[in-house]
Amino acid sequence: MANERSVPTSRLSRFAKLGSLATGVATNMLVGGAKSALSGKGWDNKSLLLQPKNIENLATQLSHLRGAAMKLGQLLSMDAGDLLTPELAQLLSLLRSNANPMPHKQLVSVLKEQWGEDWLSRFSHIELRPFAAASIGQVHLAYKENGAQLAVKIQYPGIAKSVVSDVDNVITLLTLSRLLPKELDIKPLVAEAKAQLLAEADYTREAEYLARYKNLLANNAHFKVPSVYPQHSTAQVLTMEYVDAKSIEGITYLPQSERSRVAEQLIDLFFKEMFVFNLIQTDPNFANFHYQPESQKIVLFDFGATREITPALSNAYLALFKAGSNNDREGVLNAATDIGYFKDSLKDNYKEKVIDLFLMACEPLRYHGEFDFKNSALASNIKDAGLQLSAQSQQWHTPPVDALFIHRKLAGLYLIAARLEAKIDIKALFSHY
Repeated sequence: MANERSVPTSRLSRFAKLGSLATGVATNMLVGGAKSALSGKGWDNKSLLLQPKNIENLATQLSHLRGAAMKLGQLLSMDAGDLLTPELAQLLSLLRSNANPMPHKQLVSVLKEQWGEDWLSRFSHIELRPFAAASIGQVHLAYKENGAQLAVKIQYPGIAKSVVSDVDNVITLLTLSRLLPKELDIKPLVAEAKAQLLAEADYTREAEYLARYKNLLANNAHFKVPSVYPQHSTAQVLTMEYVDAKSIEGITYLPQSERSRVAEQLIDLFFKEMFVFNLIQTDPNFANFHYQPESQKIVLFDFGATREITPALSNAYLALFKAGSNNDREGVLNAATDIGYFKDSLKDNYKEKVIDLFLMACEPLRYHGEFDFKNSALASNIKDAGLQLSAQSQQWHTPPVDALFIHRKLAGLYLIAARLEAKIDIKALFSHY
């Protein structure tokens, strides 16, 4: 396949990737600087460093490392993305695109390592060309002897062994390139990126969460969760029932009432996760949600980013949403403090602006009747408020990591609702909780 790209597996080869990238960036800077100097514009290191060619090279090379760069990109873009430079925002956007698939030789090597030399005997047939890709693995179609279809997620080699060094290397590169704001304390995010990647690299863990969700939603007529095949699964191979469904982005042709119902059920599931299950799938990537128009079921994929929610955190968020729905500033302040959002050193005027941001995000909870996500100015208002906060860079504070994942999920659901042009009575939906 023309777009195949071998995944570097050793620590040395993965570091060499970053070394060749640094050399390429420096070369682009020298060429660009010479042109700029000759034209009389002078030499500006930062603008030369952040020229589009370098940003594109950075994204391309980092994506070849797969997991670490992509996961770090997801986590950084969660943390008030409006505080990041446009160049880093562009880089993160490029990193979220699909990675190149593994070459067949490398794929077969992984399958032999996980399933043994007789790996081919497990199924009547397995497609060597993947039909989907993720940050740390790719998905293949397999067939049982009776014709039943399976989805086999195969992890890129070297991911689990190189998580710590990969994340450190990427952070060093982003820091040297000045793409990260100096004032942003990313240490908690770096530690979490490592922990989250290590967790997601354990497909046995994901299989357990997949089974838990299937059990939790067994009597829910709105959702379908694939069955897992533990006998064909390992720590780096996850075998599931193949479910044929349309991408949630591809159902905009359906009647508006049906699209609204899909978005409503996803937001209702978020409330269930937060306040009933104490378990939340935190990755709102559109690819993780599919739909079957015939059965009118929403299909849920990818449980690698699932997190347990403590009862204390669940109660604090319930208090936050309740205060937000009542426009209660004092209640929002108290709940946000319980969540761990504020340091004692933060100034009161900064806290007030953060409370404004929370109240803004809770606007759908206060709205009487159906909230129109497509025609709402909510997203742009939140962005403007975030930009105002960015002006107070000395006050930047990375909130608790669990809070970042929860905010990321809710923001993603808002985006899905807007994409589906949904109109939902969120106030009535939340009242059940």
